[in-house]
Amino acid sequence: MAAMAAASLLCARAAAAAAPTLRLRGGGRGARLDFSCSASSSSPSGEGGFSGKVGFLGLGIMGAPMASNLINAGCDVTVWNRTRSKCDPLLSLGAKYEPSPADVASSCDVTFAMLADPESAVEVACGANGAAQGMAPGKGYVDVSTVDAATSKLIGKHITSTGASFLEAPVSGSKKPAEDGLLIFLTAGDESLYNRVASLLDVMGKSRFFLGDIGKGADMKLVVNMVMGSMMVSFSEGLLLSEKVGLDPNTLVEVISQGAISAPMFSLKGPSMVKAAYPTAFPLKHQQKDLRLALALAESVSQSIPTVAAANELYKVAKSLGLADQDFSAVIEALKAKEQSK
Repeated sequence: MAAMAAASLLCARAAAAAAPTLRLRGGGRGARLDFSCSASSSSPSGEGGFSGKVGFLGLGIMGAPMASNLINAGCDVTVWNRTRSKCDPLLSLGAKYEPSPADVASSCDVTFAMLADPESAVEVACGANGAAQGMAPGKGYVDVSTVDAATSKLIGKHITSTGASFLEAPVSGSKKPAEDGLLIFLTAGDESLYNRVASLLDVMGKSRFFLGDIGKGADMKLVVNMVMGSMMVSFSEGLLLSEKVGLDPNTLVEVISQGAISAPMFSLKGPSMVKAAYPTAFPLKHQQKDLRLALALAESVSQSIPTVAAANELYKVAKSLGLADQDFSAVIEALKAKEQSK
């Protein structure tokens, strides 16, 4: 909370840095690995291309593969992470390193941030040596973290107070889509910045939506993750019930995959869940955080979401069982624990 309080202070401006040019040759998603770089920031970018240096803050489960895709596409990328060692794989791919978010933002034209929660997002953007201190007119900040609308607006206020542009762009998708460049970007804020970084979003994702004013991207992401978290609880109940009545839960997964309620999430995670294995693609603690934020969003507009409230309690139980860092599909263990406690 100290970081949130510190974030209320206006952040200083910094000088803009010179940048290389990236050209995207060809059209469509198949051309995303076909970038070329020029040392001159005045060189025109190709149609749909991006001209400039790219910063990336936060190299966790999602951030590392996203930054890797930018590097592999030929982008000039500078990275930062709280744990310095997490930068090493990116540096081996050709990334540069700066010791603080402010230094990254100062040395880059556009900076992306992928942080774990609202508190981290605010601290990295607006705290001591935060990215806002390296911002200046002509620069852009793209926050791809999952936060609530109020946090996004707060970050946007501090970034734009420097004369820089701000775009929120939370993503739908977990570890594998991030690795494969198949994320879905839910953006809002400065539309000119959205257009400016469109080719970069296309390197990291399969689709992108511009939703309007700051906060709308955050709201959309919370609604999407709210539905996902509730679906996983219902799916978990189905797996346990099928087994309890003598059915093969693997057959249930197959039946669901061929019907109207088929979802990649069920087919991907179901077989592992049957084996009580939960390799982390989206940490359970982050799913519970998103449900908590979705409940607050619903409360702010007096919308009842009782199914989500019940699901949130199960994720909290799963966290208490030491499963916070497991995949969110481990919520099934909370249901097992409730059954055993009868």
